[in-house]
Amino acid sequence: MDSALTLDRIHFAFTITYHYLFPQLTMGLALLILVLKSIAIRKNDDRYNQAARFWARIFAVNFAFGVITGIPMEFQFGTNWARFSKYAGGVIGQTLAMEGVFAFFLESSFLGLFVFGEKRLGRLGHWCSALMVFIGSWLSGYLIVATDAWMQHPVGYAVAEDGSVYLSSFWELLLNPWAIWQYLHTMGGAVVTGAFVMAALGSFYVLSGKQREYGKLFVKVGIIAAAIACVFQIFPTGDAQGKMIGHNQPATLAAMEGLFKTEAGAPLVIIGQPNTAEQKLDNPIRIPRMLSFLTYQRWEAEVRGLDSFPRDQWPDNIPLLYFSYHIMVGLGTIFIAITLVAVFLLWRKRLFESRWMMWVLMLSVPLPYIANTAGWTTAEIGRQPWLVYGLMRTHEGFSPTVSSGNVMFTLLGFMGMYFVLGILFLYLIWREVEHGPKLLAAQIATEAAGREQ
Repeated sequence: MDSALTLDRIHFAFTITYHYLFPQLTMGLALLILVLKSIAIRKNDDRYNQAARFWARIFAVNFAFGVITGIPMEFQFGTNWARFSKYAGGVIGQTLAMEGVFAFFLESSFLGLFVFGEKRLGRLGHWCSALMVFIGSWLSGYLIVATDAWMQHPVGYAVAEDGSVYLSSFWELLLNPWAIWQYLHTMGGAVVTGAFVMAALGSFYVLSGKQREYGKLFVKVGIIAAAIACVFQIFPTGDAQGKMIGHNQPATLAAMEGLFKTEAGAPLVIIGQPNTAEQKLDNPIRIPRMLSFLTYQRWEAEVRGLDSFPRDQWPDNIPLLYFSYHIMVGLGTIFIAITLVAVFLLWRKRLFESRWMMWVLMLSVPLPYIANTAGWTTAEIGRQPWLVYGLMRTHEGFSPTVSSGNVMFTLLGFMGMYFVLGILFLYLIWREVEHGPKLLAAQIATEAAGREQ
């Protein structure tokens, strides 16, 4: 493989992985902030209002860093993937432009109103601004997912005389069935992240004795939202996404499951190590016939293995694809176990006295980030060797005039800058955590008193 192409792939993988650490939290918090504001109005309980204000500040910091790290990716299409941009720009340019012009400005404008305009907007107006932030955030997510979904399952396009593709049906692009299920699964993952972050911070407040009242509120809202989102990730979204892969990218499904040989009544692998040289799984633990049932709803259905596809159509890194998928599924199973135990303890009114559970919730905060990253790795590695599935291979899409030295220089530069950004982000978030919702409420009361004088 060309060294420049390899570095281009590593470069984009690094920037998009780092970037997605931020949007997954903003999209998850957007829904939870709206929930907090709704409860505050319904119960007339100012604690939920203060909680919404506090998480809006966390949201704002996270949103800013998402913008900073997201903009360079747009430029990478032109600098590192020029052939791909020339080939597919007539299609993906539509959704990317819409995301920037409509969704981003909608989200950012109403975020400013939510953070700074509560007194002028009033209770209902402030709730409406939270709703618009949520709509803007989730609309932004849909347009990005629709772009990726077209690369996974191209629809609504025609081929021009020069060989490039252009959009022939806007609604086919926007309502791509792959996009709908991928979007729902992505948003579910974002809510899992937001809910676990909220529950983890609440656990920290409970364990440290700082702002214990708000800590309990955060844990309660967080674990209930996480439990619902985790179930949603399995069914219907995970199930539907898996079937979509099985029907449209069968080689990807075979590699994800480590299925090297075509089988009727194919088993579901719980654990094992793919041995690509000998085309088998080492030390597997299997559930007999389960893969056939999950994919085709028949216990004896035939599932095509990698042996039924030419080698040049196999994903080019089967071990990474296999382990990414199983890490995602394994962590999802752990999330369900954690949230069910936490909800049970909450129902029994023993959650906040169970310090061990508080520690579990607090220490689990990195896991949703790992699971979401593993999920996106599964999607993108699974599409290989295609850049646009069935139309354009990855080695055809990079910029041939950009040398490997140039790519390495910018990659190292990005790594250095993002390391500094990471430190700054953690400092700003820690400052907000130290202040907490109680101090924020006191500051708002002081400012209000000052204006009255």
